[in-house]
Amino acid sequence: MQSWSRPTVPRLPGTGVFPRIFDSATQSLVEASPYPATPGIASIYVCGITPYDATHLGHAATYLAFDTLIRVWLDAGLEVRYVQNTTDIDDPLLERAARDSVDWRELAASQIELFRGDMENLCIIPPDEYVAVTDVVPDVADAVKVLLQNGSAYHVPSAGAADDVYFDSGFAATAWHLGQESSLDRATMLALSAERGGDPLRAGKRDPLDPLLWRSERIGEPAWESALGRGRPGWHIECSVIALAHLPTPLTVNGGGRDLVFPHHEFSAGHAAALTGHPLARIYAHAGMVAHEGEKMSKSLGNLVLVSRLVAGGADPRAIRLALLSERYRNDWEWTDAHLRSAEQRLISWMGWAATTAIEGEVKGASGDSASGDSALVEGGVVSGGASGGASGDGALLTELRERLADDLDTPGAIAAFDAHIRSGAAATQTAIDALDALLGIRLAP
Repeated sequence: MQSWSRPTVPRLPGTGVFPRIFDSATQSLVEASPYPATPGIASIYVCGITPYDATHLGHAATYLAFDTLIRVWLDAGLEVRYVQNTTDIDDPLLERAARDSVDWRELAASQIELFRGDMENLCIIPPDEYVAVTDVVPDVADAVKVLLQNGSAYHVPSAGAADDVYFDSGFAATAWHLGQESSLDRATMLALSAERGGDPLRAGKRDPLDPLLWRSERIGEPAWESALGRGRPGWHIECSVIALAHLPTPLTVNGGGRDLVFPHHEFSAGHAAALTGHPLARIYAHAGMVAHEGEKMSKSLGNLVLVSRLVAGGADPRAIRLALLSERYRNDWEWTDAHLRSAEQRLISWMGWAATTAIEGEVKGASGDSASGDSALVEGGVVSGGASGGASGDGALLTELRERLADDLDTPGAIAAFDAHIRSGAAATQTAIDALDALLGIRLAP
């Protein structure tokens, strides 16, 4: 499936460092460095949207967090392999389509297209593989068949023509056990399962927490032919299959919003371990939740702030990005209009500062002086800067930005460092401008 256009990322002088990010499984900071079997390559899978009511600022904050991680990796000289799915068949999508009396496929297609445009406006680096679940249904069924054969899955009678299939969360696997990725107690797991798409009260299950792998065909619901008969995938197995098909394991990072810690990432890891005998990922990283009007931003509450509506109302996408970056990625926080106003003022200030580079360049050109070496050539979608560091303060600025972002993606700290650089009276240089573009994704040029 088509993703979206890739922004040009400037190449900076020197080399950045591997970041340390918070791992939900160990509840500690872990260096996000390549696995020894794949030196020089960082791999990341980020769970995509279920395409209805896209793209609210909670979505945007999550994808921006992992975009920042990818930019830090690129600055450290790594090759990045990035995969994202879109859950274009699932109960919530079908329910929304029925509520609005539209075809679920048309709803999904329109929201995916809107999401692409929002990601492009926000200068989010796209995945190398952007995979629709509807394109991998036979692959998911084949994987479920393997789980049935190795004893980690079982049949449960259903209202359909055939049995449903569930994962046995008590399956003995050396690479995974229930609670390994989420570190949650059973009572919390049961509550979250009921809240987040599970069915703990379903009769016939071995354990109330066992998740659905395959839903057999029901009258009036979409279904696909497969090795298991007609039906459709459960939620968690789709990400396991897509990640295993496109990335080496263990992944460097499996990412998403914090509401995916359980059950989604817990069981995606469990399914992958049962299929391969190996852990799915080295690090499980999660972005915090964004609230609005006193409640977590969610479709069910109707308190969504949509990127597309902000842009349609005249907001500069760079200001939206800057507003989101002003909050620490894994904190829960509440969006207010003040976030956007502050970001707009900061952006205007930064652009005014950056404009002095062009003015100085024109003066030098008029006087016959050569350019300062800050011109850049585009090579394969990456800008290779000719500057070796610009003014004397550029090296210190780069070091500070890299240190802040290596410290669990401290974007507020990086913004503060850039503000301090300008307040110090430092002249605008192309190196400093490129650093802001490359590391924070804020392009100051028109």
